[in-house]
Parts: sequence; structure tokens; C-alpha cells
Amino acid sequence: MTKSLQSEVKEIIVGKIGAARGLDGTLKIIPLTDFEGRFDGLEKISVGGKIFHIENVKNINGQIFMKFAGVDSRESARALTNKFLTVDRKDAAPLEDGEFYTFDIIGCEIFDGAKKIGTVTNVLKTGSNDVFEVDGNILIPALKSVVKSIDIVEKKIEVRL
Repeated sequence: MTKSLQSEVKEIIVGKIGAARGLDGTLKIIPLTDFEGRFDGLEKISVGGKIFHIENVKNINGQIFMKFAGVDSRESARALTNKFLTVDRKDAAPLEDGEFYTFDIIGCEIFDGAKKIGTVTNVLKTGSNDVFEVDGNILIPALKSVVKSIDIVEKKIEVRL
């Protein structure tokens, strides 16, 4: 598969804020990323377009808790509940050759030779391999034997069905 590095996506959602924990403004974070350790060493993050500096991140029994500078009470933490955490595209976790972000795949047009099959509307994570959902009703396995090339810049995926 070919790999292109540009995309229209400027910010990447990496998590969602859950409930406040304790009285000091600490927040439970629901990770929305496949990258283990994504929050380790993170110094700042955007919530609803506002940048927050991170005081600390704790992983307690597989649950992520984060404390933002300036969010020092349970009440101020509650105001952030259910908002998404985003990072700049340039701060995205690096990918291996032949790997792509889901948000880059969604919106790509699928072609089998000269025949347009449709547009990727979702990427299903099945465990063994991803599956491209095309126009909400066609499923195409993301296997090397099926997917011949992916061009993120052109938003085009070549397959052989």
C-alpha cells in the first residue's frame, strides 16, 4: 500500500472527559485512541478549542485520570464533562508504513479498477482486521489481498474484489 502524509484534519480526538474524581478538579478520561500510553508525557491538550496545560496524568488500574492547571475544584471539572480532548495533527502518534488513521480513511472513494464502488463511511474494528463500510451497506475487509493502494491526499482506495 502507498502512504500519503497530508490530510484536511487539523485536530485529532484522542479522548473524552468523563466524571470528576475527588475534590481537586481531577478528571476521568475515556481514551478514544488505539495508542497505549497516548497521554504519557503530554503537556497540553485542547478541550473545546481551549488549551489546557496538564499538571499530571495517572493510570490507575487501566483507568486514565488527568489534572489540568486552573481546574482546581469538582465544580470546574464538572463543566468539562462529556467534552472531547483533541491534539494537533502534528502531535499525532507516529504510524508504521502502511498504517493509516481511521479519520483519514473515512471519506475516501473505493474503486475496483475503473468502477467506483462507493465512499467509506465508517471503519469497523473487528479485532483481526479492519473492515471498510462503504455507503452504509457494503463491507470490504482491509486486507492486503483486497486493498491494493490507499492515497489519502487523493482520497482514493484501490481494491480488488
